[in-house]
Amino acid sequence: MSPERHTIAAGGALIMDLNADLGEGFGRWTLTDDEALLQVVTSANVACGFHAGDPTTMRRVCEQAAERGVRIGAQVSYRDLAGFGRRAMDVPRAELADELLYQIGALEVFARQAGAAGVAYVKPHGALYNRAVRDVAQAGAVVDAVTGFARAFARELPVLGLPGSALLHAAAEAGLPTVAEAFADRAYTPEGTLVPRGEPGAVLHGEDAVVAQAVSIASGGEVVALDGTRVSVAAASLCLHGDTPGAAALAVRVRAALEAAGVAIGAFA
Repeated sequence: MSPERHTIAAGGALIMDLNADLGEGFGRWTLTDDEALLQVVTSANVACGFHAGDPTTMRRVCEQAAERGVRIGAQVSYRDLAGFGRRAMDVPRAELADELLYQIGALEVFARQAGAAGVAYVKPHGALYNRAVRDVAQAGAVVDAVTGFARAFARELPVLGLPGSALLHAAAEAGLPTVAEAFADRAYTPEGTLVPRGEPGAVLHGEDAVVAQAVSIASGGEVVALDGTRVSVAAASLCLHGDTPGAAALAVRVRAALEAAGVAIGAFA
């Protein structure tokens, strides 16, 4: 079993990876300020065309990420452009694995064309991410896709997911590297899972609250749950959502606050 990854700098200081969802447009529509966010983050979760993104957008984001030395990750999803990948779908495991492998493979081509070493990790998006926290079959489909990629390219990809999730457990059981992540702008339940987006208070909207939660996670390893209880959160990567108003400016604030708190910013090992 492979342990969840954490990056430690010389002297024992924690290095926190910053990831953001990028390329979440389609055709003439754009949602994320990719260029601005790539100035801040160390890992880019690139939409692979099933919840958002298109070939031209994927190519452009990969080129910009490679130019800035930002790691390129495949953000895979249910086939749900209309619902932005946020609708839970009952897709058979084998079929879902094929669709996820298809997405990773497509991004691999654009990443290599951009001059990067290829896709560096995999992170599910939206409903699939949340479903894979507890659903063993759906989590298994993600792992099947990543192991399929490993067989084809002789390269294992780390899997990003929620600490303690069925996804990270299945990935570790399969011998894949795992990376636990936390969220700066999402509310947590007392069990350490994310409050569903459909519930009140699921997303933190105040910039000060987002910055404070980011610092608490990175420097103290905990968050205050929606009911006020303190929950331990051990994470090597911190997600900064790019689809909220003012996301790029907020990301700058979060990174500055982390660095001021003595947290080094860098991609996970």
